[in-house]
Amino acid sequence: MKTGRPLIVALSLLAASPVPAAESSHTAWRADLDQLEAALEASYANLAWAASPESGVNLPAADRRARAALDAATTEDEARAALRAFAASFRDGHVSELPTLSPAAPPPEPEPETAALDPADPGSGCAALGFAATAPIAFSLPFESLPGFKLAGDGLSTPFRAGEIVAPDGRRIGVVRIQNFRPAPFPDVCRRAWADLTAAGKPITVGNLRTGARDAWLAALAEQLRQFRTDGVQSVIVDVGGNSGGNDSGDWMARLFTDRPVASARLLMVAGPQASTYLDEETDALDEALKAASAPETKVALRRALDAVSASRKALAKPTCDLSWVWREQRPWRPEACNRLVGVGFAGGQLSDAPPGTFADRAAAGALSSVTTVDRWRGAWTGPVYVLTNGKTYSSAEMFAAVMRDNGVAKTIGDRTGGAGCGFMTDETPVTLAATRLRFRMPDCARLRADGTDEVAGVRPDLPLPPREGESERARAMRALRAVSADLAAAPSSPAAGHARPAARR
Repeated sequence: MKTGRPLIVALSLLAASPVPAAESSHTAWRADLDQLEAALEASYANLAWAASPESGVNLPAADRRARAALDAATTEDEARAALRAFAASFRDGHVSELPTLSPAAPPPEPEPETAALDPADPGSGCAALGFAATAPIAFSLPFESLPGFKLAGDGLSTPFRAGEIVAPDGRRIGVVRIQNFRPAPFPDVCRRAWADLTAAGKPITVGNLRTGARDAWLAALAEQLRQFRTDGVQSVIVDVGGNSGGNDSGDWMARLFTDRPVASARLLMVAGPQASTYLDEETDALDEALKAASAPETKVALRRALDAVSASRKALAKPTCDLSWVWREQRPWRPEACNRLVGVGFAGGQLSDAPPGTFADRAAAGALSSVTTVDRWRGAWTGPVYVLTNGKTYSSAEMFAAVMRDNGVAKTIGDRTGGAGCGFMTDETPVTLAATRLRFRMPDCARLRADGTDEVAGVRPDLPLPPREGESERARAMRALRAVSADLAAAPSSPAAGHARPAARR
């Protein structure tokens, strides 16, 4: 009998077939999912929102899919894919995977010395501090390609890309691009700060440069908005499409577009060490300001803020609720229901707003609310505003869009934002899964919209501008101008025509 060839074929087929993973591997992979879910219950600020029907996320279904995929996995790569898909099901831009770390090889590389700043070399110094054009400078829709568009700033030799165009109905519209809500991606502002410090005879230090760059950044935006007014611009489009976020300036900058009071969003944090750390920082800043304060009304405001922090601490000390129900059922969203969150004030601090002149003491004003950073530039523009967003508008850029919309400062146009909401008020504490070594981070804070919903849901446009089949991006940019013009034409005639009505708060 000749058996060699059939035997070889059989062996090759056997080798090509996936080898079932050992039960011990499945047990370890399921344990990774259990570990991740436990970490989410303890440290994920948007978990209760994600567990609500309003979120559009179905966590019980996501849990079932993940467990079925892990049971069917034959390799660690397949198990990792199942865990990644589970994390993606939250639709939260801040629930994300971090690079897997390799074990430290002894001896570890020592931390390099901080680069010295040479007063005669601003280019190298600004680069060493991280100032670089890392965010997309071009408009998210190509307004500059339309006939008649006049570019006022290119975003390279000037901090902001901006320009003006006459819409088809004859209205003059200004467009300004904010590609990130941090000064670092705007290298020109560091060079301006360097020149200002040199001219004033002040030392070139990291602290002076960062403060100076921030102020130059804010001043440049205010200057552009004032120029729009001088030029007779009738409305402004603020382009934050593709803006991945930044810092609290997403809250501050709304004040440059109106001379009316603007309320910051309510801020919640995970009821755990993260909130405790944040409240410690708030207490220290308020205590220091109180020691230095002299005006009676300032002292009263600082003591009230300290009382509010104390109340947050008491709420933090209460037993937390069990969130394991989120993997079994959905419950309607209520900010005061079982969510393991504690209120810690507002996005800007312990006050929702502090109009200019409220406190003469600048240090005290800053301790009470960081929005006072922009007092010098408030109301640079007071006319109609439209915030242009897309699916890559995240985090602080969503805060900007939400606070503009909820306070009636602007309407939104474009696409729904990406859905990331609040990120991190304290240092990130990622979870490393024991078996697969995957690392995930999760946000420790949540901002509430005026209607009580979680900002992580994304900001829906007042004037939707979905892409259309057969339509170029240039044509879509023109459609955006027509939509703005039509909205202005339909609005009551007033200095603030075209503004959205403030959202009802609860």
